[in-house]
Amino acid sequence: MWNFLNNLQKSKHILGINARNIKYITPFNHKSAIRIADNKILTKKILKKTGLPVAITHAIIHSRKELQNFSWQTLPKSFVIKPNRGLGGEGIIVVYGKKKNRDCWVKADGTLITIPYLINHTLGILDGDFSRVNIPDITIFEERIKIHPALKPYAFCGLPDIRIIVFNNIPIMAQLRLPTKESGGTANLHRGGIGAGIDMANGITTNAIQRDKIINFIPESIIPVRGIKIPFWQEILELAVETQKITKLGFMGIDIAIDRDKGPIILEINARPGLSIQIANMAPLNERLERIKGLHVRTTKKSVRLSKELFGGEIEEEIEEISGKKVIGAREQVKIFSSDNEQYETVAKIDTGAYRSSICYSVADKLNLNKSIKKKSVRSALGNEERDIVSLKFMLDNSLIDTEAFLAKRENMKHDMIIGRKDIKKHLVDAAKNVRLK
Repeated sequence: MWNFLNNLQKSKHILGINARNIKYITPFNHKSAIRIADNKILTKKILKKTGLPVAITHAIIHSRKELQNFSWQTLPKSFVIKPNRGLGGEGIIVVYGKKKNRDCWVKADGTLITIPYLINHTLGILDGDFSRVNIPDITIFEERIKIHPALKPYAFCGLPDIRIIVFNNIPIMAQLRLPTKESGGTANLHRGGIGAGIDMANGITTNAIQRDKIINFIPESIIPVRGIKIPFWQEILELAVETQKITKLGFMGIDIAIDRDKGPIILEINARPGLSIQIANMAPLNERLERIKGLHVRTTKKSVRLSKELFGGEIEEEIEEISGKKVIGAREQVKIFSSDNEQYETVAKIDTGAYRSSICYSVADKLNLNKSIKKKSVRSALGNEERDIVSLKFMLDNSLIDTEAFLAKRENMKHDMIIGRKDIKKHLVDAAKNVRLK
């Protein structure tokens, strides 16, 4: 995987910061549009006026005088406090509840937040501690978006969001950002959050990174990061297109969260979106951007359809091109060859948890492959047992594999065959990919 990442970073199609600024931000993002994107209050006002979903604002504090006169008891039990011109998620505090009969609130990790703490934090925001250029800022109190049940198993004490890069009114790349214990419950990749690439065609996560390293599971769990289905995917892509049309940012990032009750809600837009999304998707941006330069798309639905057709499934092709390895799914069609070169077709399960492949006794008998060449003691759910090992040849994704496999009792199981790690060294496994039956 490290070789793969090195090849990706050296790819001529990777988009760097300088190229992003010169080729896309300067010519396509006018100063007036950037001013809107840099001002959360103005962005929300414009989007709300056009009927797009944004978080409810509970209160705004512009100055120290307003802070002195502010009534903290007017705040709801849960809310979010954030700077108007914050950078990289800094200065945001999420409050989950209020202590009974006490003037204090609780964060996701159980930490108490007192009124003096909120006053000090608000002063920091007003003084510009978290703003883009360290100038005085404004404090926003808005509703806390409740996490959608479909994403809750993957998030640690925080709200996941979806970042989408949009250019020329066409969504070109997306990632799901997940809060972790290391990130303190924020979906901030710089603090240790997870970025999972998303297939533009179906809204299913593909590959994932944490601190620029490839990961397969949620930290400290066995929950896979691949194969997460994003709810409301069509609607989310349409929101991204509509937002670009309204704000007139030619090249932008948009962050969208999914509320438990309300569905997709726009969090903010970014005129200078980060580029780590390329690593999460294992795909460079530059080629995609060049493909849609100069296109004129009239309707939002057509923009989304183009996005899915142009960039859906291409993640797999780009991974194969850069890594030199073919991408297979969690289940794949195989052809098993008998001792007389007869063929038996079945769907095998790809099991990265097993080292050696296994084949069912009944299939081995049918193909005259039941001649044991050696035995090996293995530990199973039934305890230690000795298993026969046989010679086996099979075709996987047009690759002939000559190996040794266990014989196993699989007559009552869904798959006649399991393919282990030993036999897929020339492949990458994408759990979200469906088997293609021929």
